[in-house]
Amino acid sequence: MPSPEAFKSAMRDFAGACSLITVGQDAAATGLVVTSGVSLTADPPMVLACINRTSSSWPLLQVTGAFGWSALGAAHQAVAERFSGRSGLRGPARYDGADWVTAANGTRLLADAPLAFACEVDEMLDRGTHSILIGRVLEIRTLAGQGGLIYWNGVYRPLAA
Repeated sequence: MPSPEAFKSAMRDFAGACSLITVGQDAAATGLVVTSGVSLTADPPMVLACINRTSSSWPLLQVTGAFGWSALGAAHQAVAERFSGRSGLRGPARYDGADWVTAANGTRLLADAPLAFACEVDEMLDRGTHSILIGRVLEIRTLAGQGGLIYWNGVYRPLAA
């Protein structure tokens, strides 16, 4: 069986679209970048992401039952760096330097994201070190022309629109 280190190293060669999961409010606000985010079903609209259970977002997802999902655009590398933990920022400080809108469910969505969803937790399934987060989409925002951001070979890379 491959070691966790060998698996993580191999997965760095797999390009992934970057999305931002935001959860909590005020002093308890936090979030993280995921490359595991995908659509699950269109009817009803649902999304899926894998969340490390050691992340600061995981316990809040269980408590609040609500989260924001913002796809990251070409101009969001600094946002990704803040929310990935590379900058050393934690909690609400990760939200500084970007514009946000508040969805009907109280979660924050990146104002200039190519697409963003306000979601409620439908289910969380534990597997290994992660939970599979299944979210029911409650609200959709889109903004054309924002490009995309991928994570490949350990680096965030913008894709122009």
